[in-house]
Amino acid sequence: MIRKLLRRVFRRAAPATNALPDPAVIPVARHGVRREHISPAANKVCSVLQEAGHKAYVVGGAVRDIIVGQTPKDFDVATSATPEEVRALFRRSRIIGRRFKIVHVMSGPETIEVSTFRAMQDAESTETDEHGRVLRDNVFGSMAEDATRRDFTVNALYYDPTSETIIDYHHGVADLQQKTLRMIGDPRVRYREDPVRMLRAARLGAKLGLSIDPDARAPIREMAELLENVPPARLFDEMLKLLMSGNAVKCLRQLREEGLHHGLLPLLDVILEQPMGERFVWLSLENTDERVRQGKPISPGFLFATLLWHEVLADWDARKAQGEHSQPALFDAMDSVLDRQSGKLAITRRIAGDIKEIWALQPRFEKRAGKTPYRLLEQPRYRAGWDFLRLRAQSGELPMELPDWWEAFADAHPESREAMLVPDKAGAAKKRRRRKKPAAAPSDAGQA
Repeated sequence: MIRKLLRRVFRRAAPATNALPDPAVIPVARHGVRREHISPAANKVCSVLQEAGHKAYVVGGAVRDIIVGQTPKDFDVATSATPEEVRALFRRSRIIGRRFKIVHVMSGPETIEVSTFRAMQDAESTETDEHGRVLRDNVFGSMAEDATRRDFTVNALYYDPTSETIIDYHHGVADLQQKTLRMIGDPRVRYREDPVRMLRAARLGAKLGLSIDPDARAPIREMAELLENVPPARLFDEMLKLLMSGNAVKCLRQLREEGLHHGLLPLLDVILEQPMGERFVWLSLENTDERVRQGKPISPGFLFATLLWHEVLADWDARKAQGEHSQPALFDAMDSVLDRQSGKLAITRRIAGDIKEIWALQPRFEKRAGKTPYRLLEQPRYRAGWDFLRLRAQSGELPMELPDWWEAFADAHPESREAMLVPDKAGAAKKRRRRKKPAAAPSDAGQA
């Protein structure tokens, strides 16, 4: 503890050549972010902290998105107050996190994430794994240190709702205006500290329409293998952000350009190399992007079901070719594909359940006789299953007549549905075989 304190004291007394940059205070006339653009909850959190004598700013992605004309999904606050001091000021709050301690402040339906300014990382005292990835870091510091340790310049912007000014230490506003995504510090060191930053570079570049700075882009392909050391749960969360950003098509193309798609979703390369599978994946991503743009809900289960479907289909066909019965073979194929995924992406049990329900419904859509169609309409996942079926048809895997029939059947009056049923020829043939009786053997009496 004493050694850490001494390091911090001597670091702050370092020569001017190692001094942190002076910030630019940018007025609202230059950046255009006004108080009303910030959520009421974030404004309130900043106000309470400032009234208690602390510094407090809306920080990061929300400020960045507003500047480029996008609507932020959430608002984060950075402050000079410690987590315990923040917790004491807000009744509805809780401290979370191990690697980084932060405070969640609940205000109505909103949750504001409040983090304390972090100090610069010290190579000797910072806990890392053998690859250099930071495991735990709760050393608090100044606002300038906090800005310098952030990943990209466009994320190191601090907005003060009271004065409507932006504190900019690393020319982030200028980079946004010049459509450039630039790393703070040495990109190789920053990627080694947290390999997820490589994914984030691809996502932010695609989302914001920014060109990745050559210095930040150059090391990505050769350092992509560091993603193998990222915990599956964290990688899954980052993939969800990327695929559900409303820019999934651009993000995936950016991943391929940077060489980051290999191994993120195991066997994704194989899927994209199949003509049928590639069209299916792109249709799914375009469908997801369109729903995000329209403000419609999107399902992680549905999205991952589409990304992995052609692996399931190939496995299923192989099992049937070996003589396995269709339905058990499908469930075995589903389990096999999801098990392979679990080694890299920590797909939650709930999402895995949603994925399997959508897959399991697909063979049932082929049965349009008897009571089966009526029972299928009552399934909770019917609509998701039908959307999936329609994507399959649009990609050319199935005739479009099949989803069209189900759409008409679902919308038809109950009295009209009976006439729409397709005769079950196979079932009728089985019934005829059961009814056919063998000829009776002649009796002894008849022979006499």
